[in-house]
Amino acid sequence: MKVRVYVSLKPGVLDPQGRAVHHALEGLGFAGVADVRVGRFIEMDVADDTTDDALDEMCRKLLANMVIENYRIEKLETA
Repeated sequence: MKVRVYVSLKPGVLDPQGRAVHHALEGLGFAGVADVRVGRFIEMDVADDTTDDALDEMCRKLLANMVIENYRIEKLETA
């Protein structure tokens, strides 16, 4: 089964990389961008019997820093 994990900074946490991207976009002449937040995207192939609890534990223990980040797990439908 394919699983996607989206990791992003919690609201209120300073995002220097997002700020740098925002500044660069302005420098390139792109107007109207109010804010930029940068996160991570992780795609995994896991066994079909991997439980939601196991996926959650992977995120909490390794894939996301629970102090400053949130995560969202998305299971992909296979054809």
